[in-house]
Amino acid sequence: MATGQLFSKTTQALFYNYKQLPIQRMLDFDFLCGRETPSVAGIINPGSEGFQKLFFGQEEIAIPVHSTIEAACAAHPTADVFINFASFRSAAASSMSALKQPTIKVVAIIAEGVPESDAKQLIAYAKANNKVVIGPATVGGIQAGAFKIGDTAGTIDNIIQCKLYRPGSVGFVSKSGGMSNELYNTIARVTDGIYEGIAIGGDVFPGSTLSDHVLRFNNIPQVKMVVVLGELGGRDEYSLVEALKQGKINKPVVAWVSGTCATLFKSEVQFGHAGAKSGGEMESAQAKNQALRDAGAVVPTSYEAFEGAIKEAFEKLVEAGNTTPVKEITPPQIPEDLSTAIKSGKVRAPTHIISTISDDRGEEPCYAGVPMSSIVEQGLGVGDVISLLWFKRSLPRYCTRFIEICVMLCADHGPCVSGAHNSIVTARAGKDLVSCLVSGLLTIGPRFGGAIDDAARYFKDAYDKGLTPYEFVESMKKKGIRVPGIGHRIKRGDNRDKRVELLQRYARENFPSVKYMEYAVQVETYTLSKANNLVLNVDGAIGSLFLDLLAGSGMFTKPEIDEIVEIGYLNGLFVLARSIGLIGHTFDQKRLKQPLYRHPWEDVLYTK
Repeated sequence: MATGQLFSKTTQALFYNYKQLPIQRMLDFDFLCGRETPSVAGIINPGSEGFQKLFFGQEEIAIPVHSTIEAACAAHPTADVFINFASFRSAAASSMSALKQPTIKVVAIIAEGVPESDAKQLIAYAKANNKVVIGPATVGGIQAGAFKIGDTAGTIDNIIQCKLYRPGSVGFVSKSGGMSNELYNTIARVTDGIYEGIAIGGDVFPGSTLSDHVLRFNNIPQVKMVVVLGELGGRDEYSLVEALKQGKINKPVVAWVSGTCATLFKSEVQFGHAGAKSGGEMESAQAKNQALRDAGAVVPTSYEAFEGAIKEAFEKLVEAGNTTPVKEITPPQIPEDLSTAIKSGKVRAPTHIISTISDDRGEEPCYAGVPMSSIVEQGLGVGDVISLLWFKRSLPRYCTRFIEICVMLCADHGPCVSGAHNSIVTARAGKDLVSCLVSGLLTIGPRFGGAIDDAARYFKDAYDKGLTPYEFVESMKKKGIRVPGIGHRIKRGDNRDKRVELLQRYARENFPSVKYMEYAVQVETYTLSKANNLVLNVDGAIGSLFLDLLAGSGMFTKPEIDEIVEIGYLNGLFVLARSIGLIGHTFDQKRLKQPLYRHPWEDVLYTK
């Protein structure tokens, strides 16, 4: 066991198993104490590397993350404290690994339930190599105004209340982390506060004992008196009794062993800690309190009198001129996290994104206010999900079924169309799924699938203006614009697109009105009189029928319909549908293990 001070204002630690809150509390304490450097030098998160963003006062800093203990110790040779937040299953192995690093002097083990045999091995190794283990089952320790371990002393409010932002004159050691918080407050009320506090942990075999730390406090000049809080169970306090009897401690010791109520029970009582159980008479709180009293410690008659005993001992030191109370200082204000400040109503912060279609903040995601479970339980389909996410309302079933039909009919149109060809070539180049999909989607435009919006836009404008098919087509011709939705490279007047026929049949049977579609058919009749390939294609059919869906459903205003067409909703259907086919072609090529594609020479006209 080390004989002097463990920590200082420059002490840095390595934190094992990333936990955001205790690390941030350490950094906030650093800022409160006026430290120039963060007390956490690095984080060890097995399997991860990189950086973790945290706050050091108002400044956001990046703390390195290492995948192994060895790498972290090599990268931060001045960090000599290892704070272990591993679970009880891996705490012993990771702690032993840390103890074997020459740079590590102190290991704090937070986990409860570490096997006793493992704890004994850690203790033996630490003693043999002059290192310190705090814990297992500890909250850690703190040197006031300098350094603290993890969640020691709780929140910033409690730390300020206990005056832990500057050093006092009292050394404190306890088995209990929770009771440490209570005693820090008590000591701050009746003395000038603590200089250092340690919670050794409540397991049967602590890495360091009460007497280890009391003896250490005796060698620290700034510590003028010692406060000890023990508990029933075990015989740790008796080593302190022997040290007092042998004169190894020359500073006032005020002590109390809790658990005196155990004698009221007829059977053995197990308190909160593994080591806090009433056993034989020697392990009772009464016996240990009396032994400490006999050895020269100040021991009150009850816990309620503990505060008074501490106050009296401190006042005697001051009166004798053995200590001068530390002057009070005003600690800096710790900046509040934005989320905390918003919740408390202290600040207003503008948002950066607006979403009106979905919300994932509750127990389950909602689409346009409809819970996900409701969508599944009602047997709704993809068309219903599209209606909620795209149009922010539940459309009638005939509308959502039409959307689904459009998606199915447009999912693929063979391997030769430009989008599918691009995906196939990209897949054969060995690229990933997303790259293959995007290469096909980027081909969508006015000449490949992107005419749905334009078809709807022009058909609507012509119909609403009352133009005859002749006037419409000829006016477009004068402008040099091809009529969107009319014309096909393969289909003819005597070889109609089956997809168009299916859509038209469904609409005539289910839609309340098909005025825009019928207008498109009239336009087709006129264009076919000019050329046999100027048929109404699937883009034109979907575009005109979507106008009928929007107008006929009675759920959209005229400005809303205009906006839907203008924004590009309808092309979204083609993009969504064709993605299914493009993904299929990608999987098909990879499944077939096709080699890199090279276009054949004979299919290229080489000319000067």
